[in-house]
Amino acid sequence: MFSSLGVECNILELDQVDDGANVQEVLSEITNQRTVPNIFVNKVHMGGCDRTFQAHQSGLLQKLLQEDSAYEYDLIVIGGGSGGLACAQEAAILGKKVMVLDFVVPTPQGTSWGLGGTCVNVGCVPKKLMHQAALLGQELKDARKFGWEYSHQVKHNWETMIEAIQNHIGSLNWGYRLSLREKAVTYVNSYGEFVEHHKIKATNRKGQETYYTARKFVLATGQRPRYLGIPGDKEYCITSDDLFSLPYCPGKTLVVGASYVALECGGFLAGIGLDVTIMVRSILLRGFDQEMAEKVGSYMEQHGVKFLRKFVPVMVQQLEKGSPGKLKVVAKSTEGPETIEEIYNTVLLAIGRASCTRKIGLEKIGVKVNEKSGKIPVNDVEQTNVPYVYAVGDILEGKLELTPIAIQAGKLLARRLFAGSLEKCDYVNVPTTVFTPLEYGCCGLSEEKAIEVHRKENLEVRLCFTAYFFRIWRSYDNCLSLIDLFCST
Repeated sequence: MFSSLGVECNILELDQVDDGANVQEVLSEITNQRTVPNIFVNKVHMGGCDRTFQAHQSGLLQKLLQEDSAYEYDLIVIGGGSGGLACAQEAAILGKKVMVLDFVVPTPQGTSWGLGGTCVNVGCVPKKLMHQAALLGQELKDARKFGWEYSHQVKHNWETMIEAIQNHIGSLNWGYRLSLREKAVTYVNSYGEFVEHHKIKATNRKGQETYYTARKFVLATGQRPRYLGIPGDKEYCITSDDLFSLPYCPGKTLVVGASYVALECGGFLAGIGLDVTIMVRSILLRGFDQEMAEKVGSYMEQHGVKFLRKFVPVMVQQLEKGSPGKLKVVAKSTEGPETIEEIYNTVLLAIGRASCTRKIGLEKIGVKVNEKSGKIPVNDVEQTNVPYVYAVGDILEGKLELTPIAIQAGKLLARRLFAGSLEKCDYVNVPTTVFTPLEYGCCGLSEEKAIEVHRKENLEVRLCFTAYFFRIWRSYDNCLSLIDLFCST
């Protein structure tokens, strides 16, 4: 086939060279393929015979056979979050011509933000700052029992907190843009969509379209919150994408969901003195150790958060406009015909997140996507089924959705693509923390998953007091209880 295309090939017969076995081992490390033929075109791993013929039939092979100079960029990264930015900057450090496309589609409530992705703008950073605000309120109460006296009434000002948080986020947005400029990475605030192999369309806020080509692409488009699909959800409800820049105090709040986002947001809203109810369809913190998840829930209930278990909303109706207004929520039981109604000022949806992969033209170049989840299957070097397209971050199928992981994966990917590195990202046994009022850290398998994988009779369960009581220690009453516990154990 290559001869018919007039393409000159370099052929290495592994059984005819002295170190053929060693070469095969290295190829296995690089490509995760031990069989032959093992084909590379312009430094891009094609795979074996079948995949090469498929690429020829689709026209991809002909594109790859073009000279690198035919492309405007060595790498285009779609998505300006933690993973995408890390990959882009590392590739630029290695001397490559790099572009980052990043565009935040506004929420139904009109919220948008700057460069940096979910973590910086509507995730880790503002979440931890609001969590800290709630902890400071608790410590003010505890201070009296440690002898601190104050007579002035203490209250929380939502607007002051939001202004400080948004000012900090703005400085981070600017820092990212400056860092890209210093490394000569081209940043374009436009929505990226594939139109054909190696070619992408960038559409800006005014609807103007520009086309770019690149030798390689990295998908780092991240995720956005899901909606319920019930009357009134997009019209009247907010998500975590809206909460951290909400210009007014949300007042009496219903949080729908039992994810870490739901419990974290419900926890710090209650911690600053708001009336908070969390509506839970099934279990708390799915995927985490359930004994610990229930301890988190119990602690939150003891500190003022109300839980409405085994219910789901079926309608949200606006009763009064305002900042905040009044919303009537109708919910039904998941275990019977019972329905309930309640009035809230704000309804926060935290029922999970959907990958932003369905409207970027992946079907036009043949990138496989899990139809149900929107996640992208990749091999152990973050390569999709299309050889020149890679992916990092929350959109990867079966991988952890954590910012430090995305950053590490992005850096290592750039080094493999452009510096000959063989180091792969390790997705196993990564520590993570849930910033609920009772903070919960874990690493490795939950007990339920460990039983599923290794069977109960092969497990030994122990309690680590230092880790388990780290946050409880900070409360005066719990401090006394913990001292008694240590002294009696």
